[in-house]
Amino acid sequence: MPSSAMPATGRPVDGHAPLAISATRLRKSYGDKLVLDGIDLHIPAGSVFALLGPNGAGKTTAVKILSTLIAADPGSGALHVGGHDLAVDPQAVRAAIGVTGQFSAVDNLITGEENMLLMADLHHLPRREGRRVAAELLERFDLVEAASKPASTYSGGMKRRLDIAMTLVGNPRIIFLDEPTTGLDPRSRHNMWAIIRGLVADGVTVLLTTQYLEEADELADRIAVLSDGRIAAEGSAEELKRIVPGGHIRLRFTDPAAYRHAALALGEFGRHDESLSLQAPCDGSQRELRSLLDQLDAVGIEADELTVHTPDLDDVFFALTGTGTGTGTGTGSGTGTGTGTRLPDQQTKETVR
Repeated sequence: MPSSAMPATGRPVDGHAPLAISATRLRKSYGDKLVLDGIDLHIPAGSVFALLGPNGAGKTTAVKILSTLIAADPGSGALHVGGHDLAVDPQAVRAAIGVTGQFSAVDNLITGEENMLLMADLHHLPRREGRRVAAELLERFDLVEAASKPASTYSGGMKRRLDIAMTLVGNPRIIFLDEPTTGLDPRSRHNMWAIIRGLVADGVTVLLTTQYLEEADELADRIAVLSDGRIAAEGSAEELKRIVPGGHIRLRFTDPAAYRHAALALGEFGRHDESLSLQAPCDGSQRELRSLLDQLDAVGIEADELTVHTPDLDDVFFALTGTGTGTGTGTGSGTGTGTGTRLPDQQTKETVR
């Protein structure tokens, strides 16, 4: 990684990668409206960090501040991006980053190749170098065949790929992606995820804002949930899921006699006589699962189906932001609480038959 993208100190964080982005007590208000209320962000180099939150939570405002588009309020703490202090050297920050906003920066009146060459000119690349970089990025993002066509003829997914390709012309080591897959169909969204994973594999740091819970779960090394201008919780996807109660183990039997035997042996389990199933709270850990299996072996019981249910990011999101419309949030029902953001296979994390 070039030295310009490294923190000024080059100091590892907790023995791991140095910080690419560091913000303390980040505040922003518009009149009487407090948008960011003193949030802290510490993002290691070469990772994906997701800001997750409902509309108006402050995600885009945070990106705009860290990418030098707007200023933080007086009283904010130190803000460093790529090792540069935003207050002291914003131009150095701009040289180290790339930004893809919610709305495409593609000029629809010119071709894809012309968009790329225009971006190369804005980065003051020599003509030959600009053409080389443009050609390489068009090939990398599978846009060679469409390069000579007006961008107005591109699909939504193609425009988004071109948008990110334009962002990469200056070889930034830190990229801000503000809701990059909004409006894309599922196939284009998965293609975009592959592009983001490829960037990180090359050592790029990505700060991603999204409202798609599955997207944060798939891509992010760490996730911060924003609510009312504050970070309600932060951690890996698995760490956040453990915040919300509701995980449980479910044992199902086909033989009524085996079910009754298990119910007597495992008295603390909740009984569901109609479905011949037993259910007990569980945090989904290997320790608790092993303990249960040892209990079953000790009394010679074999369930026909053992299922571990754990809360997913839907449960976390609605529990922390209070924006759900369904019922049962955080109760461990595993039956969905949101508005269509959860895929069916997210409800059951592990099934053993």
